[in-house]
Amino acid sequence: MSDSGTAPAAPAQQPAPPAPPAGPTTISFPTLALYMLASLTFGLAQGMGNYLISGNLQAVQATFGATTNEAIWLMAGYSSTSITASILLWKLRTQFGLRRVAKIALVFLVIVSLAHVAVVDLRSAVLLRAVAGFAGAILNTLAFLYVLEALPPQHKLTTGIALGLTGSQVAVPLARLISPQLLEIGLWPQLNMVELALSFACLFWILVLPITPPVSAKVFDRVDAISLPLLIVGMGLIAVVLSLGRYYWWTEATWLGLCLAAGLACLTVLVMIELNRERPLVNLRWLSSADMILFGGSMFFSRFILSEQTTGAIGFFQNLGLLNEHMSGMLWVIFFATAGGFLGVAFINRPENRAAIQGVALALIAVGAWMESYSTNLTRPQDVLLSQALVAFGGAIFLPPAVGWSFAHTLKWGIQHLTSFFAVFLASQNLGGLLGAAGLGTFMVIREKFHSSQIVENLTLSDPLVAQRVQQYGASYARVLNDPALRGAEGNTLLGQVATREAYILAYNDLFLVVAVVSVLCLLGLLFHQLLLWLGRRRARDLAARTAQPA
Repeated sequence: MSDSGTAPAAPAQQPAPPAPPAGPTTISFPTLALYMLASLTFGLAQGMGNYLISGNLQAVQATFGATTNEAIWLMAGYSSTSITASILLWKLRTQFGLRRVAKIALVFLVIVSLAHVAVVDLRSAVLLRAVAGFAGAILNTLAFLYVLEALPPQHKLTTGIALGLTGSQVAVPLARLISPQLLEIGLWPQLNMVELALSFACLFWILVLPITPPVSAKVFDRVDAISLPLLIVGMGLIAVVLSLGRYYWWTEATWLGLCLAAGLACLTVLVMIELNRERPLVNLRWLSSADMILFGGSMFFSRFILSEQTTGAIGFFQNLGLLNEHMSGMLWVIFFATAGGFLGVAFINRPENRAAIQGVALALIAVGAWMESYSTNLTRPQDVLLSQALVAFGGAIFLPPAVGWSFAHTLKWGIQHLTSFFAVFLASQNLGGLLGAAGLGTFMVIREKFHSSQIVENLTLSDPLVAQRVQQYGASYARVLNDPALRGAEGNTLLGQVATREAYILAYNDLFLVVAVVSVLCLLGLLFHQLLLWLGRRRARDLAARTAQPA
C-alpha cells in the first residue's frame, strides 16, 4: 500500500467502525474530574490484574504450595487471553454497543474476582486468570474512551492520550507498594480483594456515568468464525511460550517448541485468509506500511523499557534478598516519576513536539540505565533513586506522543482502520511486555552462566586468598560443627553462593548496559529520521522556489 498520504477508498459495502466521540467543547470541572477518575479506575483495574501476582510470587507459591514455574502459569493464563481479547471485544462493542458489552464483561470480571477469593486449587486459579484476562481486556479501551469523552476535540489526541495511559502504567509500582500491607492480613485472598474492589468500582462507573454511544455497525461475517479462533489460539500459544520459556528454558521443554510451532502455524493460516478477505479482521497491508511499522516498534520499545524496571532493577534487589517493603522508597520514586511524566507530557503533547519529547525520553532512559550498570553487592534502593526516576520519567513521556501521532494518522486514512490500529496498539503492549521480559530475562540467565563460569574458574584452594575466605566462612559454623572437614565443606558452599550472587550482579549490570545501548541507538535512529525529513522539506522548498521563478 502506498504511503503517500492519500487515503484509500474503503469498499462501499464495508461498515466503518465508529469514530471517537466528538465530545463537548466545554465541560464543568466536577464532571471532568468524574470522567478522569473513572478513566483512572479502569486503567488501575487493568494494570493491577497481573502486577499484583507478578510482584508477589512468593505469596502465591505459599498459598498453593507451588514452585516458581507452576506459579508463573497464573500470569501466562492471563496473558494468553488478554492479548487477543481486545480485538474481539472491539468488534463486539461495535456491533452490539459499548455499554452492553462493557457491562457483561465487567459482571464476568466481578464473578471471577469473587471466585478467586475462594479458590484453593492452582489449576482452577489458572483457569480463572484466563477468564479474567478475557473479561478485563475491555478496561484499556474504557480508560481511553472515558477520558476522551470529557475533553474538547482539540485536546483528545494530545492531553487525552496521555491521561488515558496513566492508570495502567502507575499500577506497576503501586501494586508492589500496597502488597506488604495486604500480605500482613493474608496471602492470595487479600491480593484478589483489590482486584474485586476495582472491578466493582469499574462496574459502578459504567452504570452511573454516561458515555456517548458509538454508532452500531455489522462487523462480523462468516469468515470471522475461522479467523477469530485462529487468532486467539495462535497468539495465546505464543503468549504462553513467551511467559514460560525462560523458566522451563527454551530448548529443554519439548512442549514449548510444539506450542510455538502450533501458534505460528495458526497465525500463518490467518494471514493467508486475511490477505484475501474483502473485509479483513485486521488490515495487514495497511499495517505493513512504514508508518505503522514505526509505530509498532515504538510500542515494543516502550514495553521493553518498562521491563527494565520489573525484570531489571526490581529483580536485581530481589536477588540480593530484598522484599517489596525494603524497596518502598524506590517504588514511590518510580510511581511519582511515572505519574509526573504522563501529567507533564499531557500539556506539551502536540504533533510539532513529538520528536523532541521522544528524543529527551530516550536520552533520560539511556543515562538512567547507564548509571545502574555500575551496581555492586553494596548497592541498595536508595542508591538508584535518581536513575530509576530518569528511566520511569523517560518511559512515561515516550509513549503518549507515539500513540497520539499514530491515532491521528489512522483517522486520516479512514476510520475503517481503527480496528487494525487498536489491534497493533493493544497487541504491541501485551506482546511487547512479554517479549521484553522474556528477552531481558533470558539475556540475564545467559550472562549469569558466563560470569559464573569465569568466577568459578579462578576459585581454587591453591590460591591463599580463596583458602582464607573458605576458612573464614567455615569458622561461622564452629559452634555447631566440631569436624574441620565439615566446616570446610560448609565454607565451600558459602563461597559458591557468594560467587553465584556476584555472577548475577554482573549479569544485571550487563542487562542495564544493553538497555542503555539500545536507547542510544534508538536516539540516533530518531535523529537520523528527523534529518531525512528536514532534508526532504528543504528539497521540496527549493524545488517550489525554482518552479515559481519565471523562465
